[in-house]
Formats: sequence, C-alpha cells, structure tokens
Amino acid sequence: MKKSFLLSACLLALAFIVRAQRPDTASVVIHYKFSHQIDTTNPKSIYQENMMLLVGKRSTVYRSYDARLADMDAIKQIQEQMTANGGHGNFRVDRKHAGSATEYYLFPAENKLIRKEKLLNSYLIAGPLPAIDWKINTATATFGGMHCQKATTHFKGRNYTAWFCPDIPSHGGPWQLSGLPGLILEAYDAKKQVVFKFDGVEDLSKMTGAMKTAPQPPGGLKFFGLDDLDMDPRLIALPKNSIKTTEPEFAKLKEAMRKDPNAMLQMEMAGAGGPQMHADRKAGPRPVENNPVELPEKK
Repeated sequence: MKKSFLLSACLLALAFIVRAQRPDTASVVIHYKFSHQIDTTNPKSIYQENMMLLVGKRSTVYRSYDARLADMDAIKQIQEQMTANGGHGNFRVDRKHAGSATEYYLFPAENKLIRKEKLLNSYLIAGPLPAIDWKINTATATFGGMHCQKATTHFKGRNYTAWFCPDIPSHGGPWQLSGLPGLILEAYDAKKQVVFKFDGVEDLSKMTGAMKTAPQPPGGLKFFGLDDLDMDPRLIALPKNSIKTTEPEFAKLKEAMRKDPNAMLQMEMAGAGGPQMHADRKAGPRPVENNPVELPEKK
C-alpha cells in the first residue's frame, strides 16, 4: 500500500503534458554504428547499436534505428496474433535486440536540448544546449562522398574528435555532440571507447527500410509503449502525450520501477487511458559498466 501511494504521488506530481515544439520535417537521415566499451578490464565488452539522426531545417533528433525496427516488428507480431485468435486473448511479443529508447531532440534556434526517456510512458527532460568548446583545424576527410573537416574538444570527461560537413547547414550531430558549423558525420573519443561511426546517408523522399510508414494498430487500439510509431517517420516532433520531468524526479521514477515494476505498470497504464495493448521496450541485457559514456571530470 505504501509503495502504491508513493508511485501515485510521483506520477501525479509529474502529470502535466509538455507543450510540443513546432514540428519539423527531416529531409535526410544519417546512419551511425554506435559502439561503447562497457568494461575497460574486458576488451570484448563492446555494446553496439545502429543509430540514426533525422535532420530537419530547424531541428534534429538522434534515436535508435534498431529500436524502430523492433517496434515495427512488435506491432506486426500482435497483428498476426489478433488475426489468428480473432482479436482475443493475451499477446506475446518477442523483444530481442530492442535497442535504446533514449532520444535527443536538438533545437538550436531556441538553445534547447530535450532528452526523451521511456519507462512505459515517455518522459521529457529539457535543458540548454551543451556549451562545447570546439577547436577546428585544417584536416579534411570524405564520408559517403561528403567533404568533412576535423574538430576536437573535451566533453563529458572525454577528448573527442569529430568530422563535420560544412555543406550540410545543421549544428547537430550524434548523441549530445553539436555546435559545429556543419553536421557531424563521425565522432570518437581518444581511446576509441565511444565511437559514432558514419554508416550512410538516406534520402527520406525515397522512404525505404525502417523509415517507411509503420504498421497501423488494428481496430483503433493504442499500443502502449509505442507512442510515436503512427507518426510520419520524417516528422521531428515530441510525442504528444509525453510527461515533462526533471533529472531528480526521473531518477525517482526509475528507482520506483526497479523496486516494484508491476505497480508502476498499473499506474502508468491507468494514466494513459483508452484501450491499449502493452509492448515492452526494454533493451537486451548489458554487462556491468565501469566505463560510462559520460565520465566524471577530474579535479
């Protein structure tokens, strides 16, 4: 009873819907192969994920390409099960290799960076763009036929090298890396423990692969946990029913989820309203980290 009351209090304290930024439409998507050495004592402990950056005129969003594939497959699995059993019974979804649910929305004109996190509902944590002190030098390279220039910086405890394309007038890049006079196509830290490797560019006017329109939920049902798959995949827009929160409050929610996931599930589903089917979006198991992407600064 005490746990349920605590969860209710946390959710009620945060239960106001964020006003969405003005939507933008991406014209291209940059694909990255992200790799991260989780454990410095084990060279083979490399976490890998396919990521993508949607690039619009006013904004960008960095998200998991693997997660989109997994979400689309989840809807397809449920549709097939509904057809097989006449729309009744429980639905089981294989969520292997689901990818990360964290997304980064960059709004340079407003000096704003919004991180989207997922428990069951979507939560948004807003803040200013990181102030990154880049040093641009004369070295050049070519990625996918695009001319790039080199820049270096110290950010979040690591020394980074980035290659940006001045011909693409965007200040965005993978993760939180941003602020250069051109789009960042590749970046890595000095020890190559964190790498955002360029893996191609896609013209969204062709709408191929995971960027095509997602399967639509049957019978008007909402897929709880898949709150933005029914949007135009070219659209850069915050999920409509996202809940605005802060870092400390989100940490409390994560801890509540860890201690009592069933109670948290009931609370969040009750708050969502309407007929729903739940599709979990948890990523696969990862090793214990001793080498997070963001390192504490040495004093």
